[in-house]
Amino acid sequence: MELAQVRLLVTDFPGCYRYYRDVLGLKPQFEAEDGPYAKFTPDGGTAGIALQDRAQMARVLGALADEPAAHRSLVVLWVDDLDRYCQEITARGAELLHRPAPMTDRMRVAHLMDPAGNLVELQEWLALRG
Repeated sequence: MELAQVRLLVTDFPGCYRYYRDVLGLKPQFEAEDGPYAKFTPDGGTAGIALQDRAQMARVLGALADEPAAHRSLVVLWVDDLDRYCQEITARGAELLHRPAPMTDRMRVAHLMDPAGNLVELQEWLALRG
């Protein structure tokens, strides 16, 4: 078995698509700004983040028609230079909820939120587990 992707159900598909492509700088597998589906894979990674239009999926699974009441996901992205990356994405419109700071003695993190309310954690590893 292999993990293919983590898929986020979103109401504002075009806004989320542009956020992951233009603000976070992830590359889509194909252009699909109007949806209903897109997959992004970071440079050098194999895991992917996909977006799915919530209304389209609700036609398959009716229970998804209601918006979630609270945060349901946390997307984690590893970056080499957290401070530089945060400067880049804030210049492109990202708003940090939590600026770069140590989370443990092994890593620093920053947090932001996509247009659908999904939390995004940016991690910079300072020391790998031995």
